[in-house]
Amino acid sequence: MRLYYYPGACSLSDHIALREAGAEFEIESVDLQTKITSSGDDFTKINPKGYVPALVLDNGDVISENVAILDWIASSYPELGVEGNLGRTRLLEVLAFISSELHQGFESLWSHRSADEIARAKAALIPRFGFLSESFEGAFLFGEKPTVADFYLFVMLLWAERYSLGLEPHLVEYRERLKSRLNTSGAMKAEGLIQ
Repeated sequence: MRLYYYPGACSLSDHIALREAGAEFEIESVDLQTKITSSGDDFTKINPKGYVPALVLDNGDVISENVAILDWIASSYPELGVEGNLGRTRLLEVLAFISSELHQGFESLWSHRSADEIARAKAALIPRFGFLSESFEGAFLFGEKPTVADFYLFVMLLWAERYSLGLEPHLVEYRERLKSRLNTSGAMKAEGLIQ
């Protein structure tokens, strides 16, 4: 398998999840401006959408969209999913919330909007993070072990730190706990995000 990523983008959640699963895979970075991979390939031939993540499976199939890749990882490595009759549905529910309510909420912050638009975006993000903070079922979102949703939320929390969002102490502690995990720090080092 090969994961195409951009350092610190949402693809970091897939990178961490694949490491946590013990999967055998390679990573390759993508310049999102030129759409050229680190090996010189045209990324749009791999993912015509032109953005990361993209996961190329061993059989050559390509999965794009972060929620789809995380769902595939959780389905392939059930220890990173949620058990029970509605387990997969509940996991998708949280992944969709993170994608639509948090991930998309950062768009105004990275697209150089006006100060008023940035202030409104930050004000909208804080209660959305608060909603997830109140829904934890244990040390992690779904209990005492992390799922793929935890790794996606972790990336959103890194972005929140970058843009100086005031987060609840619980979420800051959770972010730091996830950051200290071997597979998280390994993925961040591989992407050049930490030493």
